[in-house]
Amino acid sequence: MAGGGVLEAAPSGVEMERAQQYKGRVTPFVIMACVVAAVGGFVFGYDIGISGGVTSMDPFLEKFFPVVYRKKNNKSKNNYCKYDNQGLSAFTSSLYLAGLVSSLLASPVTRRRGRRASILCGGLCFIAGATLNASAQNLPMLLLGRIILGMGIGFGNQAVPLYLSEMAPAYLRGGLNMMFQLATTLGIFSANMINYGTEKIHPWGWRLSLGLAGIPALIMTAGGLLLPETPNSLIERGFSERARAVLERIRGTESVDAEFQDMVEASKLAITIEQPFRNILERRNRPQLVMAVCMPAFQILTGINSVLFYAPVLFQSMGFGGNASLYSSVVTGAVLALSTLVSIATVDRLGRRVLLIAGGFQMIICQVIVAIILGLKFGDDKQLSKDFSVTVVVVICLFVAAFGWSWGPLGWTVPSEIFPLETRSAGQSITVAVNFFFTFAIAQSFLSLLCSFKFGIFLFFAGWITIMTVFVFFFLPETKGIPIEEMVLLWRKHWFWKKLLPPLDRRNAENGRKDNLEDVVGSSYPAVV
Repeated sequence: MAGGGVLEAAPSGVEMERAQQYKGRVTPFVIMACVVAAVGGFVFGYDIGISGGVTSMDPFLEKFFPVVYRKKNNKSKNNYCKYDNQGLSAFTSSLYLAGLVSSLLASPVTRRRGRRASILCGGLCFIAGATLNASAQNLPMLLLGRIILGMGIGFGNQAVPLYLSEMAPAYLRGGLNMMFQLATTLGIFSANMINYGTEKIHPWGWRLSLGLAGIPALIMTAGGLLLPETPNSLIERGFSERARAVLERIRGTESVDAEFQDMVEASKLAITIEQPFRNILERRNRPQLVMAVCMPAFQILTGINSVLFYAPVLFQSMGFGGNASLYSSVVTGAVLALSTLVSIATVDRLGRRVLLIAGGFQMIICQVIVAIILGLKFGDDKQLSKDFSVTVVVVICLFVAAFGWSWGPLGWTVPSEIFPLETRSAGQSITVAVNFFFTFAIAQSFLSLLCSFKFGIFLFFAGWITIMTVFVFFFLPETKGIPIEEMVLLWRKHWFWKKLLPPLDRRNAENGRKDNLEDVVGSSYPAVV
């Protein structure tokens, strides 16, 4: 790069705004494709929810973690520390460590072979992992099954949000993209319900819980065989005629010239990028990279996984009985699923920022209330009374509800819709990898943190929620209603990011078009803080 702030490569293949020229409607074909693809979210949620209930079942603990089984039934043991065991934590966290690695491997597959290929890889891994877990005879076999499941999650979470974002019309992209999160919450709820039932089946109920993950995995794999590839991916791989045919089919009209032209222009730059991970580090992609790291990290640092992974364990640590703890986790799972519907109904009307900020405030209040109750009324020699136990469950449900209509779905939606085509698969891989890294860290350390911090663990998470709410207020522009291929034009209107982006002050000699985006970015986009 020479002096004077001259950019050597075009910032985007999209030359102008055409959003108002887009035609089409939400066809049954789009709904069907999104529902089938979102089954990947269901399997993800099922594997999140199932582990917490299984790890609280005595037959499972007695077979694989006898030390924890003895601690659990030791009445004199510290209430906060009964489940503090790194091996037990590894059963949960190994899923996400494997997901982290496989999400990076999935990026070239998603880009070169298409979104469907990664969805199919994820489905096959889910089937293999569920089979191994259900038939496990020893701890290595159990952990291997979890690792293979994690590989499926890495491929599925890398491809499914991209698939949903590219298939959905711009004006409903937020709601349809949240099919993934809705399916995830339904998976968690289903897992909690199944655990509540299988806990009564001795001694093999836990095998049924783990093995049933294979059913939605089969649906995901079968659906992946029937799904069309996205038009964006087809154009990127050189199949323009097929891409236009698919676009006309999913929009229900032949008048798709404007949207198709945006895709073609975006692909011109995409096909010249051989190293998308290197490209994403360039200064012009800095805002998207920051969001790809911060959004999934903050999503996990809400502390939601401490509730979802270990809900039965957490409630048992607070003095709830076995059945009561599983029942409480069923309630939280139901609240999470229902609250996601609120987000689906409002995200494309109210926007992303309003939901994220309001959800953040509600979660902070709930975490502080739980910390105060546990600090005053619960400890090594104290059990929660019935009234305070009910209060804790209610407040945790309010916390889960806030997450369900804010950071839960939007932590995936925002990163999946902000990247230009040339870095989209790499950006999604970074999003998934960061999410899984923090998920792994929380899953592996939570039981130890609970033992050490006691009620202070909830204040720890409240502090992070405060930071991320401030971050959204100042640094996240509103993406509501902006076509995915024109998203790259948004950052130069933001008060902060426009100062960091390289200036575009001369004609690009390579493609002969004007790079001064002040002439490109019009007034049709929403106001940006």
